[in-house]
Amino acid sequence: MEQYKVGVIGCTGMVGQRFVTLMENHPWFKLTAVAASPRSAGKTYAQAVEGRWAMDTPIPQEAKNLVVLNAEADIEKIASMVDFVFSAVDMKKEEIQALEEAYAKHECPVVSNNSAHRWTPDVPMVVPEINPQHLEVIAAQRRRLGTRRGFIAVKSNCSLQSYVPALHPLRAFGLSKVLVCTYQAISGAGKTFQSWPEMVDNVIPYIGGEEEKSEKEPLKLWGRVDMEQGVIVNADTPSITAQCFRVAASNGHMAAVFASFDKKPTEEEILSAWQSFRGRAQELDLPSAPKQFIHYFTDPSRPQTRLDRMTENGMSICTGRLRPDTQYDYKFVCLSHNTLRGAAGGAVLLAELLCAEQYITRR
Repeated sequence: MEQYKVGVIGCTGMVGQRFVTLMENHPWFKLTAVAASPRSAGKTYAQAVEGRWAMDTPIPQEAKNLVVLNAEADIEKIASMVDFVFSAVDMKKEEIQALEEAYAKHECPVVSNNSAHRWTPDVPMVVPEINPQHLEVIAAQRRRLGTRRGFIAVKSNCSLQSYVPALHPLRAFGLSKVLVCTYQAISGAGKTFQSWPEMVDNVIPYIGGEEEKSEKEPLKLWGRVDMEQGVIVNADTPSITAQCFRVAASNGHMAAVFASFDKKPTEEEILSAWQSFRGRAQELDLPSAPKQFIHYFTDPSRPQTRLDRMTENGMSICTGRLRPDTQYDYKFVCLSHNTLRGAAGGAVLLAELLCAEQYITRR
């Protein structure tokens, strides 16, 4: 199989680094271009991340000697070198929006980890197991941008991917009301304990903007495509309220979830819905898709193995402690790996879906 040529813009940050590692030995994708800010441009990738490498695996050999390009000044050159790019740039929202649209207008599809375009009405925000049908809106976006193959697709906030997938198969029971408390690792802020020593033995009871994302983004994921208007229309339910905390963990997001239903299911029905759930990513058997998307752990008191192993190399989620609640119908907890499933890995899975469904084609 001929591989797709891939670029990473914003390659030196934590999520950009994760993208680079995920391209190593990927069966469909080959890293051919890396780009970052002007201060990194002109250096080899190894030089650009020297002293800043945050991954627990070495820099891939195929990436070390790639010359870092200027993400803003070299758009035309980068677009000519790749079939699509991953975006993980650290810029102001308006600058990210303009940059990603510039790549799209150069006929280069953009698969973005950034939040800048999540609320653009004709930009699909997709978790492949939840709302693959939203990719249909790309046709309307291309008409707006005046492109043939260029477009932007984004993934959701990383913390959502711990609990929204667990709620998704339960919507069949009339999910009406949700309270969620998230406990989010420092890698979600692009940090390590070396770069953020203040977080050692610490908890911060507030993450700016995170609660609004947790309350609103699921409604876009559960919305519908209005092809006549060329937009995604948000769902009206469930009502969601959230509190988000930063905790002293390197990787992984946990969520405590409380849920009410119009048609209250039994515990057995909930467990069956989780066990049997398969999404489009599983149907297509995409390279990064876990075979079993939702796992249930039965003994929360037992010390667990590493999160990335417990959750099928970080790409599935775990649920546990399902029990009735006095104010809501049920409560349970969820675990996910935030930089794998939630951030870069989720975007790679989205890119695989876009390729499988032929929204991204080779040049």
